[in-house]
Amino acid sequence: MHTAIDLKAAIAAERREVADLLDALPPDAWDASSLCAGWRVREVAAHMSMGFRYAFPQQARELLKARGNLHRMTDRLARKDAAASSTRELAAFLRDNADHPWKPPVGGLALALGHDVIHGLDIATALGLDRRVPEDRLRAVLATVAPRSAKFFGADLTGIALHADDLDWSFGTGTPVYGAAQDLVLVPFGRTLPPGRLWGEGSGRFTAA
Repeated sequence: MHTAIDLKAAIAAERREVADLLDALPPDAWDASSLCAGWRVREVAAHMSMGFRYAFPQQARELLKARGNLHRMTDRLARKDAAASSTRELAAFLRDNADHPWKPPVGGLALALGHDVIHGLDIATALGLDRRVPEDRLRAVLATVAPRSAKFFGADLTGIALHADDLDWSFGTGTPVYGAAQDLVLVPFGRTLPPGRLWGEGSGRFTAA
């Protein structure tokens, strides 16, 4: 069981570590594709600080402009903020707000941690960086995986059973897909992984050709 205090500390640590990762990137890496479809590294970094940049009333107005489409709103703001901020500023926004109390509209602190972990992996995995998410944080995010959240992110897990080969975690029933837990956690969030990250009969559905 993860307490609110544990999760707050984990969120702060995750944001600081991702900020350190961003600060260490060479300039050309910022324009590389991430695992978040259509976004470069710089758009992902900008999106990670959206909750710190925009108060709830501002987000409500932006959602209205996007005709209620959350994905359209977040895409527009990520592109705008990525264009308006330097790479140093993008990393600093995350570090300076490590203890910010932002949470997604549903799900509370566990999904706030998931937001940071998944987007950090969107960057690190796409760039081939050897960044390992600490096990306690990873387990907290794995515990949030559910059919409803997979549907929201457009992940079709019908007939698929995810099995971590480094942790005692599995999800679903059907054709097996194996991999490291921090790779598998990306699947229910709608990501397509680089080749060689997953294996098993059903892995081709979630891996780039």
